[in-house]
Amino acid sequence: MRKTPLVLDSAEKLELARRARSRTLRAEDARRARLILLLASGESYAAIERSLGCDDHYITLWKKRFLAERLAGLHARHRGSERQTLTPKLEARILSATQRKPTDGATHWSTRRLAKQLGVSHMMVARVWARANLKPHRVERYMMSNDPEFERKAADVIGLYVNPPQHAAVFSVDEKTAIQALDRLDPVLPLSPGRAERHGFEYYRHGTLSLYAALNTKTGKVLGATALRHTTEEFIAFLSQIVSSQPRGKEIHIIADNLSAHKTKRVEQFLEHHKHVHLHYTPTYSSWLNQIELWFAKIERDVIARGVFISVKDLAKKLMRYISEYNKEPKPIKWMYQDISNRITGISTVTVH
Repeated sequence: MRKTPLVLDSAEKLELARRARSRTLRAEDARRARLILLLASGESYAAIERSLGCDDHYITLWKKRFLAERLAGLHARHRGSERQTLTPKLEARILSATQRKPTDGATHWSTRRLAKQLGVSHMMVARVWARANLKPHRVERYMMSNDPEFERKAADVIGLYVNPPQHAAVFSVDEKTAIQALDRLDPVLPLSPGRAERHGFEYYRHGTLSLYAALNTKTGKVLGATALRHTTEEFIAFLSQIVSSQPRGKEIHIIADNLSAHKTKRVEQFLEHHKHVHLHYTPTYSSWLNQIELWFAKIERDVIARGVFISVKDLAKKLMRYISEYNKEPKPIKWMYQDISNRITGISTVTVH
């Protein structure tokens, strides 16, 4: 289909040619310039459609606009959506809706889901959330202690951290149980540029063991021992190891959790025989007060999570080697306890540096 060519003056030809060749102009503006030049050269609609990848409607629309307004008619005329203004009333509406559950069965809002529900833009929702420090996509967990003596026990433990007795050693003690000696059946593919280290999904479990550890809260050094079981006997044996590591008769304060193996008659007999050893129990469901848990998280990341162990003995060897290397440059934990008087008693609020 060939129609009468458009007639262009010299100035229009130069401007349209400049737009068509431009590397900085919007691609759609350059496309419209090429369209008018092709029409002016007498090309058929079919040829233009093949050249520009458009249809009859596109050609007719921009030809009509050019004939009516010349070069000025080639600018886009998208009306866009009506500008939305964030008023205090609208902001309050967004915040109120955010704190209610979605009605579509989802557990929390996304910016787009809430924007669609309220008929506003998702960026407006995002700005309101940012200003109010709301993050519906995140969830945190806490442990509520039901110990009626929470405050007394917590104060006792915290006091050992921030104001320990003079000429006494304070140890944070616990056991990490059921550590698996996992051997990978597939080769570990090493780290390379643009690719993380990769482990196969298949593994062989050689067995498990427990790691007893005592963190000296003053020096940061760790005393460790591995055991195949975690009963009272193993706990008492580890207590004996702690005692033997200190000068004879030195006062020793040990922080431990409420595991039943820590409170048996055998433990009571041990304490009666060693009058200079004092056990301090954390409140129920409050192991976060025990600093050794932070160190256990560290050895989990550094050794256990990605480790390959060909036997339980190999696992024990690598754990003890890590402790030995760690003790060459130990770092005590700086413990700060924030005031939680305005919160529910028993919710952990600690800062560790």
